[in-house]
Amino acid sequence: MSQHDAAPTPTMRWHGDRLDLVDQTRLPHEAVMVPCPDAAAVGRAIKDMIVRGAPAIGVTAAYGLALAARDARALPREAALDALREAAVMLRATRPTAVNLFWAIERVLRAADGTAGDGDALMAAVTREAEDMAAEDVATNRTIGQLGAMIIPDGANVLTHCNAGALATVDYGTAVGVLRAAHEAGKNIHVWVDETRPYLQGARLTAWELQQANIPATLITDNMAGHFMARGRVQVVVTGADRIAANGDTANKIGTYTVAVLAAAHGIPFYIAAPVSTIDPAIADGSFIPIEERPPEEVTHFQGRPVAPLGMRAANPSFDVTPAELIAGIITERGILRPPYGPAIAALYAAKPGAAASRA
Repeated sequence: MSQHDAAPTPTMRWHGDRLDLVDQTRLPHEAVMVPCPDAAAVGRAIKDMIVRGAPAIGVTAAYGLALAARDARALPREAALDALREAAVMLRATRPTAVNLFWAIERVLRAADGTAGDGDALMAAVTREAEDMAAEDVATNRTIGQLGAMIIPDGANVLTHCNAGALATVDYGTAVGVLRAAHEAGKNIHVWVDETRPYLQGARLTAWELQQANIPATLITDNMAGHFMARGRVQVVVTGADRIAANGDTANKIGTYTVAVLAAAHGIPFYIAAPVSTIDPAIADGSFIPIEERPPEEVTHFQGRPVAPLGMRAANPSFDVTPAELIAGIITERGILRPPYGPAIAALYAAKPGAAASRA
């Protein structure tokens, strides 16, 4: 697969000798593709949030390793593997919370270790693995969308937080994929879009994607969610995830926990939509999930202009953790997991990859 053309503005385009990424910091006003000719450029794009969203970060890192393998193809096999491992160390250090990044890197390194032959053979194996991951992501998201659409009532007002659409994946999206699938199935839905301070992924990206898909939506500030819930104008909440612990505790964009607490207080079901690769069975619960701290200027400034007194300190955790007991279901490509999540996740990993979890 050399290109991903299903979305009007693709998250990424793979050309074999470079990876082009849509610059998500410039959306929705400009759709500009940023060329990444090597692994270092890919690392900068992830760290600077040119690309973001857990599944997209994972596949992007895989392509970054493909570029590293290309640059090392003239080396003896062991030297080429060492260069690949060095690139992996650099890519792992870009963003700590989204487990898909680490999952993708480990998967590519396993493929590399399993090859025989010279640097060209190594490059071919790594590139093939990255391309397979990209294709799998699209198929996974469409399955998540189809399964998730079943829990969206016709006529529902659905609230979503941050961006878990095509831009957060290779294509189609997870949480927004659920909304797209419900809309495509003919359900009459309306979406409340949290703006998602301080980076405004909801206002800049989710609102833009929903407009492109012709799905009725209304942008609200984050502190309006409770207002509309209290008035019966939200029937279901669906968000994405960046890491899910073995007990179902879920890390997602900062503010998700607040939305989940509000939903619980108003008796509104709160769902997570994420691929199985977002589950980290090695982490017992959410207290062990590393939370990325981003620059305070993202809080104290807006588009480079200060909105707070000069010298004011600011905290900027990029994610928070929603406890499993607040989550009605976790929509994956292998079914909708239901509480208690510990046994459900354990059963998911014990089952064969093609087996589905409970869809009840």
